[in-house]
Amino acid sequence: MASEADKILKSAEKKANSSGGWFSSASSKWEDAGDLFAQAANAYKVERNWRASGIAFEKEADCRLKGGENNDAMNAYHNAAKSYKKSDPEAAVSALHQTIKLLIKAGSFRQAADREKEIAQVYAQDNLDAAKARDSYVRAGEWYKQEEANATANQCFQSAAELSADIGDLGKAIELYEQVGDWSLSSPLTKYSVKEYWLRAALCSMAMGDLVTCQRLLQSFAQKDVTFPSTREAKFAQHVMDACEQGDVEAFQEAVFNYDQVTKLDNWKTGVLLRIKKGLESEVEGLT
Repeated sequence: MASEADKILKSAEKKANSSGGWFSSASSKWEDAGDLFAQAANAYKVERNWRASGIAFEKEADCRLKGGENNDAMNAYHNAAKSYKKSDPEAAVSALHQTIKLLIKAGSFRQAADREKEIAQVYAQDNLDAAKARDSYVRAGEWYKQEEANATANQCFQSAAELSADIGDLGKAIELYEQVGDWSLSSPLTKYSVKEYWLRAALCSMAMGDLVTCQRLLQSFAQKDVTFPSTREAKFAQHVMDACEQGDVEAFQEAVFNYDQVTKLDNWKTGVLLRIKKGLESEVEGLT
């Protein structure tokens, strides 16, 4: 038995496929059909039929475009994405891409950044595709920066850096943490967080087994901010690097333990430190 949503959808399709009458215009036909598809989509939401809801919203968007209502089409595609998120992440991303195309065409880059950030969140959720999530965060961050939404841009670049390390692209993670650190250094409101970004960059270089880059980074950071070498973060990075240079696993473990006693290690740092430890242990084993 057809549900109420099915009945409305059938009426919408009939309207969209009609030839129109003597006293109706093409634009009014698409407007009426779009309204009916929106009603069907919302009715499917009530029934918790998320895929059908998303499809109906996309059909609404098509009608809005044919009727020259681009702003309404943007909203319809975004509504489709919201429904698809409940059941079909890839379809949600596709609908968001359609939204972004229209927003860019309209020059609304701030809103485009918001939608690109949504794409990143869809891909990051449940580890659907960390690499695509990282790329979307970078793209969103660049658009936010362009629109001078610097705080939101930095949040996106931080997420991108974290994901880069998670997928093993440590070089990109270093680049992003340096970038965020440099931008944060220029503002009194964010300067306090710079030492955290620089520590993460240093840890990534050690996880790569590249102590030369780590030394270069620490020297560069000290030149950018003369107070950095005296911070706990800088001292911790130096102790870990010294342990790696000396092939001293015990010194490494002691440095990690002492730092964790005062500043609890988060999951991200724990993961990177485990990479460093494995590399250090492998190097020590290779010498024995």
